[in-house]
Amino acid sequence: MPELPEVEVVRAGLAPAVTGARVIAAEVRDPRALKRHLPLSGDDGLGGHGVTMPAAAAAERAADFERRVTGLVLGAPARRGKFMWLPVAGARTVATLDPGASAEWALLAHLGMSGQLLLRDTAAEDDRHVRIRLWIEHPAHGELRVDFADQRLFGSLALDRLAPTTDDGSLLPMQAARIARDPLDPRFDDAAFVAGVRSRASGIKKLILDQSLVSGVGNIYADEALWRARLHPDTAGNAISVRKLSELLGALRDVFTQALAEGGTSFDEQYVNVNGQAGYFAHSLNAYGRGGEACNRCGDPIKRVPFGGRSSHFCARCQRRR
Repeated sequence: MPELPEVEVVRAGLAPAVTGARVIAAEVRDPRALKRHLPLSGDDGLGGHGVTMPAAAAAERAADFERRVTGLVLGAPARRGKFMWLPVAGARTVATLDPGASAEWALLAHLGMSGQLLLRDTAAEDDRHVRIRLWIEHPAHGELRVDFADQRLFGSLALDRLAPTTDDGSLLPMQAARIARDPLDPRFDDAAFVAGVRSRASGIKKLILDQSLVSGVGNIYADEALWRARLHPDTAGNAISVRKLSELLGALRDVFTQALAEGGTSFDEQYVNVNGQAGYFAHSLNAYGRGGEACNRCGDPIKRVPFGGRSSHFCARCQRRR
């Protein structure tokens, strides 16, 4: 699943081309990519995250999205953890369709396991697995195409309301309201993170994957940061010192920064940037995906063990469970 570095690479790639652009047309090819989108006309009976959709309800959801997004002007892309959104402006967002006309809205994107947002020339050939297509017109760059492609259909686009956060009043999509800040956010509260971890008995890997505690961390970067901090993934949060947790935060920031510089982690074609190019941080991994290989620090083999339907990778010598 794309994690903070991958989503941030996509956000930064989109920004120059979409900020200030107007959506001139939209096409929903597969309504399953709208599972987080709810029509303004009322509940279509599918819930917020339905995947299997009755044909009539799916068509209603697709038509609602196409109608509401066409004509909108897109703002600068923003991100919270693995969620990304573009604030939108335009009469169809609120004035003519929404009784709560004072509300602000955004085009919300979640990449799920294999979602891609691709910038293309309007005459470019089709990408594989395109689920939603937007044609946009930018004041400086002219007409472009934004393709939302998703092989495994866990990702989605949606129009969502923006609501002020409780800390500084900045606007956040309602579907991301419970998502914590990430360690690269200047407003991330180190002390609150440390206190939250030390109040719980769960393993530290499970805790840093909790997006309500710290966002943007997935399986790959959890393994990498724990390796750098020499922490066993099953070490109880309440057994870790303040100093060690500060070291872990530093490791998370370092691994995120390096991954961003290297374009994210790509093991296959499922993660690419907006130009369809893969990141190369996979060549810098010390733990994740290296089960059985020699630890780059001590030479012992990296262990791979089951973890919540996935796997954990760590060095039993460097990351002893104390």
